[in-house]
Amino acid sequence: MEHLTLVQQLAVLVLPLVFAITVHEAAHGWVADRLGDGTARRLGRITLNPLKHIDWVGTVLLPIGMFVISKLTLGAPFIFGWAKPVPVDPRNLRNPRRDMALVAVAGPGVNLLMAVFWAVMVLTGQALLGVWPALAVPLVFMGAAGVFINVILMALNLIPLPPLDGGRVVTGLLPLGLARVYARIEPFGLPILIVLLITGLLGWFLWPVVQGTIELLPASGIVFDLFPLLIQ
Repeated sequence: MEHLTLVQQLAVLVLPLVFAITVHEAAHGWVADRLGDGTARRLGRITLNPLKHIDWVGTVLLPIGMFVISKLTLGAPFIFGWAKPVPVDPRNLRNPRRDMALVAVAGPGVNLLMAVFWAVMVLTGQALLGVWPALAVPLVFMGAAGVFINVILMALNLIPLPPLDGGRVVTGLLPLGLARVYARIEPFGLPILIVLLITGLLGWFLWPVVQGTIELLPASGIVFDLFPLLIQ
């Protein structure tokens, strides 16, 4: 397949990215609601409507701007962003420490399920190539993008660094005294993450997780073959 233009790359990346973020945040709210905290439900955050979860700066303007600028200057995409976090009140949870860990792991868990879904879309598109290429080619590319986006989002959020989901899980598993000490890292979590990203250390230990997870999914060979076309 030919290299994609910048507009084509954005076209196949945007929908998987928006829904990866949307379903991730909705999953947090849904699990919290099931465990006793209805805050997200009352605020309308248990929904697949992307507008309820999108931060227009962190989810739209910044990632698109960084994608375009990095493609034009570095030749490869460099993206960073965030969504509006789903509010959870631990005081309403039946077992606050355990349940906060379950709420946290719900986001990465649903990203893994979405990666499986997009892998199936890759296989579906591959099967349709000889019958309906106008639909099949975008579906294959979008499916490959969806696999990478969701697996990367899963792996990133499982980093044991507050305020990421992995940090919440570790806080819930540690003894109370250690958990309180560990939670004090949270104000420094985002700066630490940015430093790891800029220095390349983040990719150094994330990529083996991403690669290993994708290799377990259907259509992994096709997904890896298309990866250069999605970023070059």
